[in-house]
Amino acid sequence: MCGFVGMVAKDGVAASLLLALQTIQHRGQDAAGAGTFDDRRVHLIKGLGMIPQAVPPATLPTLMGNAGIAHVRYPTAGAHSTAEDAQPFRTRQPGILLAHNGNVTNVGELTAWLRAEGYVVLSQCDAEPILLTFAWALNRHRAAGHTAEDVRAAVVEVQQRVRGAYSVVAVLEVDGQATLVAFRDPHGIRPGVYGQAEDGAWMAASESVALDVMAIEKTDDLPRDAVLLLREGQPELRLPLQPARPARPCVFERVYFARPDSVMEDGRVNRSRWRMGRQLALEWQERGFQADLVVAVPDTSRPAAQAMAEELGIPSREGFIKNRYSGRTFIMPDQRSREAALRLKLNPIREMFEGKRVLLVDDSIVRGTTMRRIVQMLRGLHPTELHIAIFSPAVRHPCFYGIDMPSADELVAAEFDEANQQDALARWIGADSLTFLSVAGLKEVAGDRICAACFDGDYIVPVSDTEKEGIRAERRGA
Repeated sequence: MCGFVGMVAKDGVAASLLLALQTIQHRGQDAAGAGTFDDRRVHLIKGLGMIPQAVPPATLPTLMGNAGIAHVRYPTAGAHSTAEDAQPFRTRQPGILLAHNGNVTNVGELTAWLRAEGYVVLSQCDAEPILLTFAWALNRHRAAGHTAEDVRAAVVEVQQRVRGAYSVVAVLEVDGQATLVAFRDPHGIRPGVYGQAEDGAWMAASESVALDVMAIEKTDDLPRDAVLLLREGQPELRLPLQPARPARPCVFERVYFARPDSVMEDGRVNRSRWRMGRQLALEWQERGFQADLVVAVPDTSRPAAQAMAEELGIPSREGFIKNRYSGRTFIMPDQRSREAALRLKLNPIREMFEGKRVLLVDDSIVRGTTMRRIVQMLRGLHPTELHIAIFSPAVRHPCFYGIDMPSADELVAAEFDEANQQDALARWIGADSLTFLSVAGLKEVAGDRICAACFDGDYIVPVSDTEKEGIRAERRGA
């Protein structure tokens, strides 16, 4: 899972790109980068760490040009990132700057084919094979002076050769103009939006909050069956690709990754989480439990916790003080880092737990170790009862589309029989009860037109056993 911002404007875009990128820092804390195009050359700065470390403010004057891309990285390939893995990537023939969000499942196949065509993949990041495939396809038409039709045909080639989930932005010269190009995988699994400012500038981003900070109104989500060509002061150019395939946006974006104030295909994320909480309240109530108050594990679960409290008719209270300068524990690179970050991140308020029946609400349980440590910490405050409610189903299947769940061995729910997993997991975690939102309940809220493979095992893009093993090996750094 990563985040990108692309922009084309009348004047320099570097400062705007970095400002907008800060709104989606939550999508990646491992590395960051920014690149611009000034009609003559591409300027690129990228490195490890958060945005200020990877792209120091002092470097902004070197990022000249009125078109560019900025990116934050959360790796799902390679055990450890290097500066070489940071995005954006660039090619010299033709001159392209590109970044993406998602995960390519057939990287091994693509890498071997590209090498046979004379294109060598140097990094562990799957954005590079996308870029090189795009460059290869463009070069088939002509060496320079590429047209909009060349770009359309090249993206058709990319969609045919690249499998997985991806949203892509690129900057290159098309029809003699600096152009922001944007497209998605045919199922639209990974998110992407775009909009135009009053002064004619265009922006495309992983989440709408990046547009909001620049006072740009969202025009639409990136299309699944067309490629967008965006040029400053001009109407969007939307060129058709392959016939549309069934839309399957990732529901885990709504559960965890996206900011609650972001707007996606099905509306504002905050509303989706609220509706999941109301549905979970009904399912929790059916189990016959009672509680004195509802407490959210900050921050993602707040809308769902408030909805549960409203539906159940019991108060919602702040039970934790969160260190605002700590990162997201789920996207830490290893378990030791995640555990240390949790101790830094959350400090419970004793009087909210002591002697009370508490309903603790969180977004998901993946490895289970974070929730187990939270429960251990709270048991020391002596609540009368401690019930856990999760406003997503149990994660029982690996994700191969861009979320760090590549192996069933890492998924604690998969270790327990599905028939009694809630009771068994509650005992393992140390809670009095554990209730997941059911898959049926999730689809009652989000509909059937979603990718919920991590919950139900329905992989909309088939992944072969060879590809699965390749993804696992990349994650292990093997």
